[in-house]
Parts: sequence; structure tokens; C-alpha cells
Amino acid sequence: MLLLACCYCLPKAGAVGQESYVAAASAPGDFPLVVKQQAAPIFVDSKDFRGVIRAAGDLQSDLQRVTGLKPGLAEDASHLPPCFILIGTLGKSELLDELVRTHKIDVSAIAGKWESFLLQVVAHPLPGVDSALVITGSDKRGTIYGIYDLSAQIGVSPWTWWADVPVPRRDALYVLPGRHSEGPPAVKYRGFFINDEAPALSGWARQTFGGFNHQFYEHVFELLLRMKADFLWPAMWGNAFNEDDTLNNRLADVYGIVMSTSHHEPMMRAQQEWRRHGTGPWNYESNADTLRAFWRQGIVNMGSHESIVTVGMRGDGDMPMSQQSNIALLERIVADQRRIIADVTGRGPAALPQVWALYKEVQDYYDRGMRVPDDVTLLFSDDNWGDIRRLPDPGAARRSGGYGLYYHFDYVGGPRNYKWINTNLVPRVWEQLHLAWQSGVDRIWVVNVGDIKPMELPTQFFLDYAWDPARWPLERLPEYTRLWAAQQFGAEHAAEIAALLEGYTRFNARRKPELLAPETYSLTDYGEADSVVAQYERLAEEAQRLWGILPAADRDAFYELVLHPILASANLNDLYVTAARNRLYAAQGRAATNALAARVRQLFARDSEITRYYNDTLAGGRWPHMMDQTHIGYRYWQEPRQNGMPEVREVTLPAAADMGVAIEGSSRSWPLAPGTTDTATPVLPALDPHGAPHAYFDVFNRGGAPFEFRAHADAPWLTVTPSRARVETEQRVWVSVDWRRAPAGSRLAAITVSGPRVPVVIRAPVVQPSAPQADSAQGFLESRGYVSIEAEHYSRAVNAGDIRWVRIPGLGRTLSGVTTFPVTAPRQTPGGDAPHLEYHLYLFEAGEFAVRAFFSPALDVHATGVRYAVSFDGEAPQVVNIAADTTLRAWERMVADNAAVAVTRHTLDRLGEHVLRIWMVDPGVVLQKLVVEHAFAPPPPSYLGPPESFHRR
Repeated sequence: MLLLACCYCLPKAGAVGQESYVAAASAPGDFPLVVKQQAAPIFVDSKDFRGVIRAAGDLQSDLQRVTGLKPGLAEDASHLPPCFILIGTLGKSELLDELVRTHKIDVSAIAGKWESFLLQVVAHPLPGVDSALVITGSDKRGTIYGIYDLSAQIGVSPWTWWADVPVPRRDALYVLPGRHSEGPPAVKYRGFFINDEAPALSGWARQTFGGFNHQFYEHVFELLLRMKADFLWPAMWGNAFNEDDTLNNRLADVYGIVMSTSHHEPMMRAQQEWRRHGTGPWNYESNADTLRAFWRQGIVNMGSHESIVTVGMRGDGDMPMSQQSNIALLERIVADQRRIIADVTGRGPAALPQVWALYKEVQDYYDRGMRVPDDVTLLFSDDNWGDIRRLPDPGAARRSGGYGLYYHFDYVGGPRNYKWINTNLVPRVWEQLHLAWQSGVDRIWVVNVGDIKPMELPTQFFLDYAWDPARWPLERLPEYTRLWAAQQFGAEHAAEIAALLEGYTRFNARRKPELLAPETYSLTDYGEADSVVAQYERLAEEAQRLWGILPAADRDAFYELVLHPILASANLNDLYVTAARNRLYAAQGRAATNALAARVRQLFARDSEITRYYNDTLAGGRWPHMMDQTHIGYRYWQEPRQNGMPEVREVTLPAAADMGVAIEGSSRSWPLAPGTTDTATPVLPALDPHGAPHAYFDVFNRGGAPFEFRAHADAPWLTVTPSRARVETEQRVWVSVDWRRAPAGSRLAAITVSGPRVPVVIRAPVVQPSAPQADSAQGFLESRGYVSIEAEHYSRAVNAGDIRWVRIPGLGRTLSGVTTFPVTAPRQTPGGDAPHLEYHLYLFEAGEFAVRAFFSPALDVHATGVRYAVSFDGEAPQVVNIAADTTLRAWERMVADNAAVAVTRHTLDRLGEHVLRIWMVDPGVVLQKLVVEHAFAPPPPSYLGPPESFHRR
């Protein structure tokens, strides 16, 4: 079977991560879906669920799109052809049940299970029938998932409609012999929340469908089902799912989507329904009778449709309740709501699934002891930025209602909204979902996807992982994005496309676009700002190259899923860095200042052009308003009404030439202005042979006429390139050392720069240590006063028992993350042979040092601390709780920077070799980077920290 799949499987087919069971060429025992201009007809019992019959129609259409042939669809079994597709739900299809009774098909693997399905080629299932492809479901959604699984296998992406992903054309399709079974899902209810949907999705829906009506939701329901999801919190900004179109809820039930209302909309009633019909305050203490009547109507309106009822209460408009609210009152509210449920449905309240969302301040009530009946699902939440806030206590008894998770790919709120573009890194999402899954959170997973677009990649990963976490262990995680790219665009360029997707999401995740500012990245140190822009530019160049060679049919989807977020993000980062450089140049009086101001205006206009293309031209104008979200010019947490260009400055230049000099590592410039009190002299960052072999300075014009400069070093082993040049606006000059000729020890060389004004003398510290030699050193070598270490580059990982250190590739602002598995391991006492990482390094001085440790954001999910420990050599480990500061300011800094940073201090009484140890204390702590620095002379600050130091392993 596997050999046949490798030889004949379709190049663009299958749910992500599955083995292919559909081929384009025949082999013995195959079932011919389409061959020789004939398509196998589809039979589905008329007594089966309407949603199954409807999905069978989608399979009919999908086969037609792929092959050009539309198979017949019959509900009458009186005239079965020799070869046909049988679709049925156990207990709802007489023909299927007959095959089970006569042992033609074995359904023991799925019978009685939740949302499970089986596809099997059955030879001679009935008299006169040669072969049948039987798609069997354990229940309604099980059958529907089986239908869409086959659609995915023939090459129809879940995003065909939502992202214009084309289907491949095939003349023939065969299903391989054997059985293909899926389910039950690991998480019972899996879906998403359409939220923060204005102005983008709402504007598009109004223009395309006239609003969030059943025509819109039909496409949402189908998208969910194609990704094996079953749950929806509908759009709520100004919308009421049940009232805006009375077909909405009825069609959800037909399709098989379990409906609910969001975390602050209890009892199946939208917030907008209260605004439209409610009277008096949204306050249970003063208006209980009105609220009970309002909630009762929600349960009445629900009828028999499959639903999960949100219980509890928050303040009106997704706000906290009053400060006077207390646990007893909230428990009474839940009890009264359950009495309403029992009274309206005529059944015990436990018969209807309910959820209590522990969102924001509601979690505080839970932490203070509030409890709800055992059958109510406790829906834990993240902090709106992808960091889970609370998980079940280890060893806690299982609840009949279980636990759920409410997660975010989009958010409106502090420290800034993030709604415009995808900023969700798959490895980070995996790390948090893995933590939840291993902690027993498996009843409901719902994720806020904003406008649905452009969250296609993380949304599908979220739902794929919820369906089967075992399919995506850490070892397979790097495959996911490549396989997802192959599902959308085929295998030929999948690796290249995956690199683009991973690249832009990594860069956007390290600081979300709405949080960018001209001062985010350093212009003067480590080449940070230039490096960030160059990284985006390389992505953009590669994405545009691929866009040019892809088939024309793939280009709209490629633009939506890959090219647009890269072009838009690259342009935005260039805009802010150029604005920062304009301000720096204006302060230095550079002649290039005004050109930079003009370029900022061009980049700002380019942002609008990119938006207009998406909204007005892309895919023949299918997506009007979809990129309307503002994203430039934030002043506080709320979005600006319109994009605002960063402030730029211009200078008036004298006609004559006037030389200026600026150095790496400083925003100052020389010669100093006459009469200035600043006495600073230009000193380059130190040069050494193993970590900092070169430095630069800029010679620039402060006037209108060009000039020539000369630069001369007073040491023969110091090279200046170029040593002379004509300057129109500016010239970068590089300083390097011939280390074979340079003397040992520390020297302070001088470089004299001569031009139309007084010469500028630049000092160049040069350090040539006698030991260790770069070609023989082990571990990391100090340079410029620090050692910077990426977490995965440890010298040794010490495991203990079942606890092991693992690398999560791509989870890091600059490289990756390192953590311990299992994530449910007990707390460890650091020291001895306890789990730890060792980093060997060489320091050129003794004294006081600080270790700055960068971690993935982490919250105290068990209210017991988030600890690690650190030590040098044989000293006692220092234990640090990275979640100790619970202030709003600390949290805002952590999520904005997408890093939790902790600092420890250490006294080292000798120079030379040292071993830095990072100890596991609590599980779930993900280390990204370490910087060892002199405590009283830290390296220059920057957003991403110093680049990694020279090292040998």
C-alpha cells in the first residue's frame, strides 16, 4: 500500500499529515473514482441526515472541478451500477447497515464513537456490484468528515473558496484498496470565533452578501467542516446570529455545526439582542427578572439545535462586572440559568452541554473559590496574546464537563490591537496547545480568528492539532508548514513556500506590526535595524520570484497566503526604519535627510497601494474591504481611525560642503557644533579577532556641494576602506585589522578623517588576547564585553529520569526555544544531577557579571510560580520566578516584546573558562537566548539583543 502510494499518489492531495489513499494511475484492487470519461456515481440514503446529503453534493461538485466530470447523485438504491460510491451514517442508511449485517464491512473501529469515519473499498458488496467505495460515519459529522476527507485527497483544499486555492485537474482518480479510518477527535468540540470583524470582514460581507446572513455562514460552515471542526462562536460586532437571518441557526444545524455564544454572551443570546430588546441595566442584582426572561427566550429560540450554552455573566459590552460583584451572586446566576435550561428543555440541566468561560476577571472568581456544577465545561483562556493563563491543577479529579481553551490569533485591547495581518508563529501555537493537551484540556478548543483571513495557516494548524495531537509530535512539527504549502500549491515549491511562511510569521511575531515604531530597532548598534529590513527584503525578493514562476492559476492564492503579508510587512518595517533614520540624520544635519523624508512618503503611499490591490484587483475584485484594517500610527491601544504616516524632518543645507562624521554605536556626530558643551570623543566599538573583526564610521555631507575626504590610521595593521572618496551625501567606511601583524594586548589606535573642515580623530580600541586562540577555543568567547548565546547551542544537556531537554525549532525571536518534556513533570530542585543545560564560555576579565535570560512569554498556569535556576561553575543555583511581577506594566512589556526577560548577578573571581548552567525548576519554561554581560558595563541596548558570539562546539 505504501509503495503504491509513493508511486501513484497525487502531488497535491490529502489532509495535511495524512498518507495519500488516492492515486492518478491504477493498480490492482483500486477503486475507479473517475476513469475513461466516466465518474462513479454517488449513492446516499434519502433517510440520512440532510447535512450528509448536502455534503455528498459538495463531493459531487469537487469531483467535477478536479476531473471535469460530474458524477450522478442518487438517493434511491433500486438501480445500483456495477461500481459506485456509498455514503452513509450507521443507523441512517439501510444499504450500509445491510453491508454491516452481512459482514461485508467491519465498522467496529468507529461504531458508537464520536465523529469518526471509515473509507473502504469493498469488492462485490452486493449482487451485480463489482466494487464500492464505502464512506461510513459513526454519526452525522463523522460521515461528513469522511466525505470532505476524500475531497481533500483528490486535491481540494479547505481554502479553495476562502483563499482562491485552485484545484488540480486530473483525467483519472483511483482510491487505493484497504481501510482508512479517522477519529474520534482528541478534542471533542473544535472551532473558531469570528470577532473584531470590523472594518475588514464586515465591510466585505456587506458588499458581498448584504451582511452576516445565511449566504455568508454557509461558506463558514463548510470551511469548518472541511477542516474537521464542529463549533462556532459567530460574528458579534453589531451582529446577532439568530436574529439577523432566521436561516442562520437552522442551516448551522443542517450542516452539523454546534453553535454557542461567546464568553460574555450567556444563554444563547447575542450582546446585540440585549441592546435591541433589553430594558433596564445589565445588572442581576437590580434587574434579575428582566434578565431571566431575556435568557429564557434564548433557550426557547435554541430549540433542538445542537448547542453549547454559555453560562455565567460579565458586564455589558465585554466588560468586567461591577466591583461589588461577588462569588455568591455569580453562583446564584449560574444556578438560576440552569433552572431556566431545565424548565425550557424539560430535561436535567446536565443533559445540555454548558460552558463557563474563565476569561479575564472571571478567572479571578475561579481562583477565589467560585465553582460551578461538575458537568459544566471550564473554559480556560489565554491572555489574549497566546499565553495560557490557567490550567487544571496537576492531579485534579476529572470533571464530567471537562476543560476547554479559548485562544487568540487576533485581539482588540491593550497594549495594542493586533488585527491586520497574521503574526502567529506555528511553533509557539504548538507549544501552548501541547501544554493544554497534556494537561487534560480536551473538551472545547475555540480560537479567535478575527476576520478569518489572513489567519488561514494558524487556523488550520489549530484545528488539525485539535483533531489529532499525536499526529504532530515535536519531531514532526517542522513538516507541518511544508505539507500545508503542498496542500495549497503542490509539492514542487512547497519547501520554498514554507520557508517564506515561517520567515514572515517569525519576524511578525517578534513584534507585532501595530507595536512597531521608529525607535523599535537600533540604528546604531549591531546593525539591527538594517538587518531587520534586509531579512524582510530577502523574503520579498524570494516571494516575488516564486510568484513569477508559479502557474497563473496559483497566483491569487499565493498572493493572499504568502506574497501579500510579506510585501506588506516588509514595506511597513522599511517605513519605520527609514523614518528613524530620517530623524537621526536630521539631528546630525546630514544632506541625505530630505531624501529619506521623501522615501518615507513613498513607503507610506506604497502601503496604500498594496491595500488597494488586495481590496480592488486581487482575484477579480473578490475581496473588497478585506484589508481595510488600519495599522500605522497607533497612539495608544485602540487603532487609529486612519493610517498615519510617521513624522519626518527636513533640513536646510548651506551651499558649501561641510563634512560630518558619525560612528557605529553612537547617535552623535562630529565635529561638534561650535559652543556645544558636549565633550564626547568618537570611539569605535572594540575590535577583536573572534567576535568583532570590523567596525564602521560614516563620512557625510552637511552641505550642498560635494567634497573629498581622506582617512589615515596611525597603525600599519589597521585598515580603513575606502581611505579616500568623493562624498555627495554620505560614505560608509569600514575599519578592520590585520590580526597577523597586530600586537598582542589592548591598543587604542587613531584614525584621522580630513575634509573641508577641521579633521576628526576617531579612536579605535583593538584587543588581541594572547589566549585562547579562535581556532582552538571551545564554547563561547567574550567580545566587546559580553557573550551572547542562542539557547539551542548548549555544550551539554543533562537529562534526569523521564525528563529530557528538547529543542522547539523556530520558537524564538532570533532562533529557537529549548524546554523540558514532559510538560507535566513535577517541579525539580536544582543542583547535582538535576536536569540542566551547560554552556561553556571564556571571559577575559573577572568581576561582577549579569546573566540576562530571554524566555518565551509564560504565565503562572498553576499559581505556583514559573521558575528556573542559574549558576556559574560550582556556585549554588539562584532560583528565579519569571512570573513574579504580576503588574500590568510587566505583562504589557512581556507581550509587546514577545519575551520574558530575567536578570541574575554573579561574582566570578577569575578570568578564563567558565560553565554557565541553566537548571529546570518548573516545567513549561522555554529558554530562547542568554546574554552574559559585565554588570556595570552592559552592552548597548537593542530590541533583539546582541547577535550571537563566536563559539565552537
